[in-house]
Amino acid sequence: MDATPETLVCRCCVVGGGPAGMMLGLLLARAGVDTIVVEKHHDFLRDFRGDTIHPSTLEALHDLGLLDELLKLPHQKAMQLEGKVGDVTIPLADFSHLPVHAKYIVFMPQWDFLDFLAAHAKRYPNFRLLMDTQADGLIREECRVGGITAKQGDNSLTIRAALTIGADGRHSIIRDKAGFARQEIGAPMDVLWFRLSRQESDQNETFGRIEAGQFFILINRGEHWQCGYVIAKGSAETLKAEGIEKFRQRITALAPFVADRVNEIATFDNIKLLTVAVDRLLQWHRPGLICIGDAAHAMSPVGGVGINLAIQDAIAAANILGESLRGEGEVADALLAQVQKRREWPVKVTQMMQVLIQNKVISRVLGRATGKIRPPWLARLFIHIPFLRRLPAGLIGIGVRPERVRVLS
Repeated sequence: MDATPETLVCRCCVVGGGPAGMMLGLLLARAGVDTIVVEKHHDFLRDFRGDTIHPSTLEALHDLGLLDELLKLPHQKAMQLEGKVGDVTIPLADFSHLPVHAKYIVFMPQWDFLDFLAAHAKRYPNFRLLMDTQADGLIREECRVGGITAKQGDNSLTIRAALTIGADGRHSIIRDKAGFARQEIGAPMDVLWFRLSRQESDQNETFGRIEAGQFFILINRGEHWQCGYVIAKGSAETLKAEGIEKFRQRITALAPFVADRVNEIATFDNIKLLTVAVDRLLQWHRPGLICIGDAAHAMSPVGGVGINLAIQDAIAAANILGESLRGEGEVADALLAQVQKRREWPVKVTQMMQVLIQNKVISRVLGRATGKIRPPWLARLFIHIPFLRRLPAGLIGIGVRPERVRVLS
């Protein structure tokens, strides 16, 4: 006979302990809201998650007085981004002119960043983080969502909350259980992620390489390169069928300086496939429930801005919902609609730009098997007119409609 499920009660239950969920948990706890964050894994240690922390997120941490402490953790900085198209190197983005305190992108293992946020959230007595806890259903009370059901190991758990927030990523259980309708936008590519050791003689900057039919990204992570090889959507099995040696040859041709270490890719088990999806919910909320981050809008990896968008969602949600959650009673659906209205426009604009790059650049590169690649005339202008590098720096580093943390007393 099953034991009676344990029941917990809080004002806000955040499902998902990724960047959006942990940032929101910290902000709500700081505002005095009784908050529970549930995370299905027993820790944050997982490879090939997005490890970028953008200037707008760093500015939010400055607002919280946490930036200097974060930067004491091991990390790398990217002051600029560049790409090599054929034989021509293009300086793409220069972050040095951004109107923020940290004028660079930080590369840091996401587990370190999440542990950092969790440690600060736990300093507040009204915050609880439940690891190894898998949400598996919604509690429905008349026309409202009243919390979640979950599994914690072999035990059943019920969490009742005035507001449930789905921040559980692009494979969101909360989104699916709520029956939200999605608009599928699509992407023409997937990405193979792997790592190669880095040597002192290697260059320092993060960069990309484009050749006919191939798109390769190398991110400086200090002791190793985090590598992304972009492939046509659904072509991973074809690539595997060619064998690992053929794949190593492709990488060596794109980045000759790693020829002495490509054997570190022993098998395809050393490679992680990211299936790229671009979509968004038509409506993010219903009474007692709202989705944010990838649960509301899966982003393309173009620009690496997905984490940034998710964290901006969390800041906006805390700003708009914090006062109501500090009180008693239900959170008005009109406030949830305000969160969607505030964040939907920047998501749409960012996805529009990502899709433009996917269709006009990535699809054309992947669809061209042979021939010499030349950078388009607009890209060549970035070489001769440094001012132009500020535009992509702003879009990547700060984004559309950045959020600032409001101080709740």
